[in-house]
Amino acid sequence: MSTRVLIALGGNAIKQADERGTYEEQMKNVNRTAEEIVRLIREGYRVVVTHGNGPQVGALLIQQEEGAKRGVPPQPMHVCGAMTQGQIGYMLQQALINEMKKQRFSVPVATVITQVMVRKNDPNFNDPHKPVGPFYDEKTARRLIREKGYIIKRVRPNGDKPYRRVVPSPDPIGPVEAEAIKRLVDAGVIVIASGGGGIPVIEDDGVLRGVDAVIDKDLAGEKLAEVVKADIFMILTDVSRVKLNYGKPDERDIVRMTVSEARRYMAEGHFLPGSMEPKVKACIHFIEAEGKLAVIAKLDQALEALRGEAGTWIVPD
Repeated sequence: MSTRVLIALGGNAIKQADERGTYEEQMKNVNRTAEEIVRLIREGYRVVVTHGNGPQVGALLIQQEEGAKRGVPPQPMHVCGAMTQGQIGYMLQQALINEMKKQRFSVPVATVITQVMVRKNDPNFNDPHKPVGPFYDEKTARRLIREKGYIIKRVRPNGDKPYRRVVPSPDPIGPVEAEAIKRLVDAGVIVIASGGGGIPVIEDDGVLRGVDAVIDKDLAGEKLAEVVKADIFMILTDVSRVKLNYGKPDERDIVRMTVSEARRYMAEGHFLPGSMEPKVKACIHFIEAEGKLAVIAKLDQALEALRGEAGTWIVPD
C-alpha cells in the first residue's frame, strides 16, 4: 500500500512576499509547486493537498469594500473564504494536470470546497485577535465599528492607516466533508481540500452556519491528515529547517526531534507565535493522533525531506 502524505502548502507556494499577487505571478508559483508535488507522485506517494489563502482573502475583502461603494452587495468573510478556496483549487488542479500530462501520466485531481466545524463557545470568539483585510484610518475604523459592528484594533504604532479588522481564530474540530474527502482519497484521487484552514462553520440546532473567523491552516491541515489516515504530515514553507534560538548568534538547525523535545522547545519559546509555533503544534498533534512522521521543510526540497536529506523530522518518543 502506498504511503499517504498530507501536504500543507505555505503562502510562498502561491504568492511570494515581494509580489503584487497578479494572476500571472500566482500561476507561475503554482506551476513550480505542481512540479514538486508531481515529483512525489512519481515516487509512488499518495498525495493530499491543503493550502493557505491569506493574501487572496485579504485582496478579495478589499474588492468587496470597493465594490460596495458602487452599489455591489459585499459578501461576508466566510463566503470570501469559499471563493478563494475555489480560486486556488482551480489553479492547483490545473497545474497538477498539466504537469502530469507533460510527464505522460495521469492521476485524477479534484478540489473539495471544505467547511470546517468549530465550537460556537470556543474562547477565541471572546478574544478576536487575527488581523484580516485592509488597513483603515481612524475615521473609517470608527464608521465600520458603528455601521457593521466590526472589531477593529490598532495594529501599527503610527502611519495614516494603523487600524485593521480582527476576527476570532477558533480551533478546528474537523472538516464537515470528511467522508466525501476520504472516499475520494481511497479511490486514488489527488484531493485538494480545507484551503485556508477551511470555511469556519458552527452548528445551531442541527443547522450549519458560516462565521467570520480564520482557522489556522496548519491545525486544520492536521485534522485533514487524520481524516485521510495519512502516514506523513508535511508542512512545506520557506525555511529549510526549524531553528533553535531563531535569529540569535547561536541559532542552529533542528534535523530531528521527538514530540517531547518539540514540546520542551516550544515551552522555552524557540518558535514564534503565528509563525513556526502553530506548525510545530500541528505536527505534535498529528504524531499524538498515531501519525508516523511529521516533516517541516522548504517547498523545493519536499522529496529530499521525505528521504531524510533535508527539512526537520518530528517523530514519536
